[in-house]
Amino acid sequence: MKITKITPHICNAGMRNWILVKVETDEPGIFGWGEATLEWKTRAVTGAIEDLAPLMVGTDPRDIEQAMQRMLRHGFWRLGVVGMSAVSGIEIALWDILGKSLNTPVWRLLGGKTRDHLRSYTHLGLGNQQAVYNTDTVSSLRDRAEEVIELGYDAVKVVCVPYTHYLSSQSSIRELDKMFSTLRDAIGNQVDIMVDFHGRPASVAAARPYIDVLAQYGIMFVEEPVPPEDIAGHAVLTAEGKIPIASGERLIGRREFEPAIRARAFDIAQPDIVHAGGIWETRKIAARAETAGIGLAPHNPLGPIAGVAALHFGIATPNVVIQEEMVGAVPWYDDVVSWPIKRKPGRWDVPHEPGLGIVVDEKAIAAHPFVQEPFATADAVGADGSILDW
Repeated sequence: MKITKITPHICNAGMRNWILVKVETDEPGIFGWGEATLEWKTRAVTGAIEDLAPLMVGTDPRDIEQAMQRMLRHGFWRLGVVGMSAVSGIEIALWDILGKSLNTPVWRLLGGKTRDHLRSYTHLGLGNQQAVYNTDTVSSLRDRAEEVIELGYDAVKVVCVPYTHYLSSQSSIRELDKMFSTLRDAIGNQVDIMVDFHGRPASVAAARPYIDVLAQYGIMFVEEPVPPEDIAGHAVLTAEGKIPIASGERLIGRREFEPAIRARAFDIAQPDIVHAGGIWETRKIAARAETAGIGLAPHNPLGPIAGVAALHFGIATPNVVIQEEMVGAVPWYDDVVSWPIKRKPGRWDVPHEPGLGIVVDEKAIAAHPFVQEPFATADAVGADGSILDW
């Protein structure tokens, strides 16, 4: 079997353009789909896919480790998030092909199941951009969280830490306390809450007062309390142990994860299959994390193929704790890709179809062509005009 063609397909989903990757072969009826979505880098990633395609056409798609070596080594330049997202999209499609060729679901090829279902969590508004990133009042936080819980989810993530520079203000600390007091009272103690700091505090000194406030509300974990490159800052907050620290969505490949894991920079690692290098590279990250006693809550606010890839990965990976999903990002989420399972709120069951088990509707993709994604950064500016982390 040989690869004959690799094609990126762009599908606009509001805040994101999903980049869906089709890999075709010379075997009749055997092709694979992956995903390479990267916010605000759509044209760069699709160009990178097209640049990588000549390295792959004519090779056997089932030799996945060799394909990774080829894509990572034969381009000479080491790849950042743009290149690795392109690689990931192709790599995921190769697993789909391998599973189809063997009439086996991908999770079996990864060693078989380690659980009977995968726990998942969602965001406010089920991932609607306005709800996720613009819930900044007590009443809107309470109302949107109650909507999610009423649907059956028992875990929710919120993004409501204020845009912050190197020090946090007393007013922002008090406001955060008020918001989470209201939230916990509204949804009770049986629901897990995760808080995404989004790397907004520029220092440990800015992040620590927020963590001190949140510690009284039984938070499952806080995510990216400082910028992702600040390994030492993450390690300090993790060692203090007030709330479990999660991070890693913006670390690329096992070589960026290695120093963070060695430093015990977080309690929960959050690699993104679509950015870290695909399924196999993320398995390598997971194995290193497991050795260090670190669990995984894989990052995934992306499209439907990324979600299915995360499902197969999570079923087969023992140290996955919970899986992020945003299946409510757009009303027509299920029009583009048919999943191999019927999703339940907070729970994804084991799929049994060959490969990823998906059916992709290329006409539905074409109905949502590329649109420049909006930049949600208008408020990420200090009172003095300084640029803050979004």
